[in-house]
Amino acid sequence: MRCVIARFPFDLVKSDVQESMKGIKPEPVTAESVTIGRRTFPVKQVGEVITGQDRRDFTAGEVTRALTRLGFTCHAAPAPVRPPVLSALESASAQLGTAPHM
Repeated sequence: MRCVIARFPFDLVKSDVQESMKGIKPEPVTAESVTIGRRTFPVKQVGEVITGQDRRDFTAGEVTRALTRLGFTCHAAPAPVRPPVLSALESASAQLGTAPHM
């Protein structure tokens, strides 16, 4: 499949992408990701491997579109984990290292 990533044309084939990612250790996923085989990779990591370009040269969206068209399952960025909201009493108690008495 022909696609353009960072203004450069690439002819990508699903089996070639899978072969390129063999033996590569997935980095921790903090943004968009793609499942290749049984492993989940950050989209930018895959884009860097298959294009040979620096990650700053392309967007995650460009690579996600190409990988989706090839039949890979892409995932949105994980939602940020928010700390629980504490009441003023619980917050003060946590700072003092004691449990609030109710």
